[in-house]
Order: sequence, then structure tokens, then C-alpha cells
Amino acid sequence: MGGTPLAVFLSLALPDKLPQRWVDEFLDGLLKLASKFDVSLAGGDTSKSPANIFADIAVLGSVPKGRAILRSGARPGDRIFVTGTLGGAATTLGALLRGHRKKIPASDLNRYFYPSPRLEIGRTLREKGLASSMIDISDGLSTDLSHICEESKVGAELIADAIPRGNADLRFALHGGEDYELLFTAPAKTTVPRRIANVPITEIGKIVRARKVSLQTGGKLHKLVPAGWEHFRE
Repeated sequence: MGGTPLAVFLSLALPDKLPQRWVDEFLDGLLKLASKFDVSLAGGDTSKSPANIFADIAVLGSVPKGRAILRSGARPGDRIFVTGTLGGAATTLGALLRGHRKKIPASDLNRYFYPSPRLEIGRTLREKGLASSMIDISDGLSTDLSHICEESKVGAELIADAIPRGNADLRFALHGGEDYELLFTAPAKTTVPRRIANVPITEIGKIVRARKVSLQTGGKLHKLVPAGWEHFRE
């Protein structure tokens, strides 16, 4: 939304037999990231879990009144952009689940285990008035774009070949999630830099009036069904 984080709240539910080392390392990682962005761990809660580990993290932030970049601001004719590359986290997770950790490049492991929030980019987009709507890609490009379209009452057309995905399969770039890159729209006449905070910015499609999401492959448009993570849906 283009804001500045102020504080983080952590709630943990832990089983009896969980090693203290795990808890120490978990907190160490959280505090290092919080310190990097000058955010305080301001509170939370701990409780006992019968078996599994449950972690809930909430971040409190601030943005000038009336200036937050919402999901509801996209308009027909707007162009669609993403930061960085997509699909890396899902590709790494798939390799880990198959037991191929040794074959995963260190850079890909870092993208999965240590994603970097694009706070500076978000603030730049807000301060310069470049973005009409925005969301982070946590549940997958197809799903998060559908959220923007739903809130803005519009549709979208993506260009498959334009989606920056490195070595990832297109399906991971479309549906994988957990990349935590930014997905945003900008008016057609707005000049969007190719890089912000040294992170590439790529145009991948446009907003249209018809309320459906399509993917252009081979010069033809096909319906794109959201296949990322959907909360409260099986």
C-alpha cells in the first residue's frame, strides 16, 4: 500500500517437545529482518500447542491519509507491472519436497527462505503517484491479480512471454506464490521506471473493461483461471 512499517506483533503456539534452539533461531531470524527495516517487536502472545507449530505475525504500518495504494484503483487501459522475477519460491519448494536441496543454487534458496519486502519500491510508487492499484504476490500472480480485478471491477490481459521468471516454469510464475514481489497497475500515460531501488520493473499486460482475466500465448488469448492459494477455499 506504499506505507512504512512501525511495529510487528508475534503470536506463537508451540508443542512441549520443540527444542529451544528452534525457538531461538526463529526469533533471531524475525528480529534480524525487523532490525533491517527499523521495526520493533512490540508484543504478541505465546501458548501451548498439542503437536504443531503455529505462528501469526501482524505488522502495523502508517501511510499519509488518503494516499494508500489500494487494490480498487485499477482502470481500463492501465498497464500491469511486477517487480523482480516470479516463480523462484515455488520452484525451490518443489525441489526441496523432492529431496533435491543440494541441486538448488544458493541464490534460489535465499529467495525462498529470505524474501525481501519491497518497501522502498512501494513508497516510491506512492510518493511519485505512479501506481493506481497494488498488491504483493504472496498467493500467486493469477490469484493476486484476480483480487485487484475483483476489487476494481475490471479484467486483465497478461502476456505470457513478458512475465519475468528466470529459470522457473510459467505455471510456477503464474500460480506459485511466496515471491513477495509487487504487482501494480499504472495509467497508460504514466512513465514507470525500468528499475526502482535497483530492482527490475517489468510490464506484463493491461487492464481491460471485460471482467475476466486472460493470458496471451502464441498470439491468442486464453482464459486464465486463478490457481494460486485461495484462503478459505478447498
